[in-house]
Amino acid sequence: MNQSKAPIYEALEKFRKMRIVPFDVPGHKRGRGNPELVELLGEKCVGIDVNSMKPLDNLCHPVSVIKEAEELAADAFGAYYAFLMVGGTTSAVQTMILSCCKQGDKIILPRNVHRSAINALVLCGAIPVYVNPKIDHELGISLGMEMEDVKRAIEKNPDAKAILVNNPTYYGICSALEDIVKIGHKHGMKVLVDEAHGTHFYFGKNMPITAMKAKADMASVSMHKSGGSLTQSSFLLIGENMNKGYVRQIINLTQTTSASYLLLSSLDISRRNLALRGQEAFDRVEYLASYARNEINRIGGYYAFGPELINKNSIYDFDVTKLSINTLDIGLAGIEVYDILRDEYDIQIEFGDLGNILAYISVGDRKQDIERLVTALADIKRRYSKDRTGLMSNEYINPKVIMSPQDSFYAQKESLPIQETVGKVCSEFVMCYPPGIPILAPGELITEEIIDYITYAKDKGCSITGPVDPYINELNVIKGREG
Repeated sequence: MNQSKAPIYEALEKFRKMRIVPFDVPGHKRGRGNPELVELLGEKCVGIDVNSMKPLDNLCHPVSVIKEAEELAADAFGAYYAFLMVGGTTSAVQTMILSCCKQGDKIILPRNVHRSAINALVLCGAIPVYVNPKIDHELGISLGMEMEDVKRAIEKNPDAKAILVNNPTYYGICSALEDIVKIGHKHGMKVLVDEAHGTHFYFGKNMPITAMKAKADMASVSMHKSGGSLTQSSFLLIGENMNKGYVRQIINLTQTTSASYLLLSSLDISRRNLALRGQEAFDRVEYLASYARNEINRIGGYYAFGPELINKNSIYDFDVTKLSINTLDIGLAGIEVYDILRDEYDIQIEFGDLGNILAYISVGDRKQDIERLVTALADIKRRYSKDRTGLMSNEYINPKVIMSPQDSFYAQKESLPIQETVGKVCSEFVMCYPPGIPILAPGELITEEIIDYITYAKDKGCSITGPVDPYINELNVIKGREG
């Protein structure tokens, strides 16, 4: 296909030059009704914030320019079909699970999934079979799914409908994806890949294998993360064993009927850009990340980890564009370094957890930005370094599942002071965001260790989300149910 085309963008440009009188929504009428919005976003941007109409197609049932854009995306990513998603990769992950699982069906997945995956279990009533990944206790991060653990889960649950894989994780860790797909298909299971952080795998050289090349059935791709599109825009890719009409119906259960053409056109333009220039762009991203790792490791005290971790098991491969930096040896939690970088050095990085920070390197970064980050980290070490005694590190604690996410989320519940919830069954989510991996999910046993973790994360300044109580002083638990 002709990857130099951008049909949605081209249709919008044609529409913009017409003198159409708008008696449709949105009500700002090309910005005339909201001058402050025009001042913020500009006339051109507001002028193409339009409603679905025949010349611009309809995302719920595309027949022209959106359909062509989806076909071009499928070709660029090597997929059977691609869906443009305007609800973020959250909606793509949920669509994958809802397409394969119904109430009571089992799905095999690692516990360190994004909250969107467990949200999908709440919606459809599927039962999680967790493959708890190993933890690197020095770095405080969870690793990939080990094949022996996957095989064991399949043997114990041969009736499972699907396997979900994080590939890569936020920290760049990859599982043996091709092997997982083969064993999943051998047992009649669909293999779904949360590839939110792997857009560049499809266009860069020397990258880990992509979900589509590994012949996975579905993959959710955050185009807005490393692909350059606007925030909240993503792709859902499917293989030839999926019914694209049925998948579209599942998407339409939850996705908006008023799709933003700003998001759609950004996907269209960004796909074209990566198809034509992606390899060159990601060669540079790889160079910048490697340069940054080397410079940061020369400072001492920090550990910017990379492909040296690969063991072909729990770390089958590594995404070399990820700049994850362990901070514990300078005596600071990752979230503390995150806050100092923003508040004192005007540097905003992706996130800080208890042991690490992640600086997201992408197509828009420059070498001078990397050098500024390296200089700031060296200065932070000089000014703030201290003994690491008493620091916690683990990204999450392996849970004990008592009930299904759906049953527990909708069960009768009560709110208790957090210290009084030990031994109870949680009925809501608790997580540090980002990365959005639940510390607790509905249906899991609350333990003393988990409460200590939540309290420590709060004290260190982590942004904790999920509970009804915004101050995380109380948790909702299932009324009358002990673990």
